[in-house]
Amino acid sequence: MKRSVVLIVAVACLLTITAQAQEVRLVLPPDTYATPGHEMNLYFDNAVLVLNPRDYLFDVECAKGRQDQERWRFTPTEQDVGDYPLSLKVMDAAGAVLAQGSTTVHVAPAGGSAKPFTLLCVGDSLTHASVYPAELFTLFGPEKIKLIGTHHPVDSLPPEVVHEGYGGWTWQTFCTRWTEGNDPRARSPFLRLEGDKPVLDFQAYCDRTNGGKGPDFLTVFLGWNDIFSATDEDIEARIDTVFGYADTLLAEFRRVRPDTQIGLLLLTPPAATQDAFGSNYNCGQTRWQARRNQHRLVERMMGKFAGKEGENLWLLPAHLNLDTVNNYPTATEPANARNEKRVARLANGVHPSAEGYRQIADTIYAWLSWRLGK
Repeated sequence: MKRSVVLIVAVACLLTITAQAQEVRLVLPPDTYATPGHEMNLYFDNAVLVLNPRDYLFDVECAKGRQDQERWRFTPTEQDVGDYPLSLKVMDAAGAVLAQGSTTVHVAPAGGSAKPFTLLCVGDSLTHASVYPAELFTLFGPEKIKLIGTHHPVDSLPPEVVHEGYGGWTWQTFCTRWTEGNDPRARSPFLRLEGDKPVLDFQAYCDRTNGGKGPDFLTVFLGWNDIFSATDEDIEARIDTVFGYADTLLAEFRRVRPDTQIGLLLLTPPAATQDAFGSNYNCGQTRWQARRNQHRLVERMMGKFAGKEGENLWLLPAHLNLDTVNNYPTATEPANARNEKRVARLANGVHPSAEGYRQIADTIYAWLSWRLGK
């Protein structure tokens, strides 16, 4: 009788573990981009929502690149220019396929055509840091790229490295913020007063910054401040609010210039460990909840914006190309109060190191190169 009870409990536990293992949410965008001389990655943990990616097997099929333990990576040469299908399977230890997806890797000549172009980068603190706009400025060169913007927060960078990236901002902030004061964060640059009422007017912004013409390209990198503190209970409502303001802002961009090519960056995942969140937020947020929120926003963005290329709207897979283990800031500290051994811990939850920002720049650079070559 006791053996039967033990057997039933063991089977029940196995069924529970199997059910949990099958909750694999894989998100691959339809298109990814690469350029000769720049490494492009697909980090498996960034593509799926699972507690521990080491519990799963990943299998990439692609004519190009190589599969490592934690990623697929590809540094194209000039001979690799072209399009390549890539498929990814996620399996359990027995080889059962739990999830699968596919994307097309577009390899374009670096820099695209020689034609000069304008670019406006819109975002929050990830753009305020100015690393990825500066890297784009370096990669294309001042004779080819003109960055549009009113915000130049890093004095050590060339004055041409401008954008509209402000710490703490959301989609709603760009549509509604109008307060008193001289701080550049006091008012959305896309608003103006009509009488005593602020109104959204992107044309007035372009009159001030780009000779009245809308930008050739525009990227939007927003989301963390919108959903960071969400829970599983309110994440869908939070994203509904995001999309309401996104529709408003994107429609205003299109009103001024319908052929502006807009790249929406899929939100990058947080640093790989809870250490980074303890460093920033004490007990205020867990890495796993933040990761769940980020993944759900990416899923919803895929559902809403994928397939809109005919409307000059593109999804940029920045979330796949970011190394969350090695390209986030670290701090060295004692292992504990009774042990002077020094250990390095991740120390920032959502803001990458300079190396991580440059991986974000690689994603944008590859997309711009592909579109410039069309």
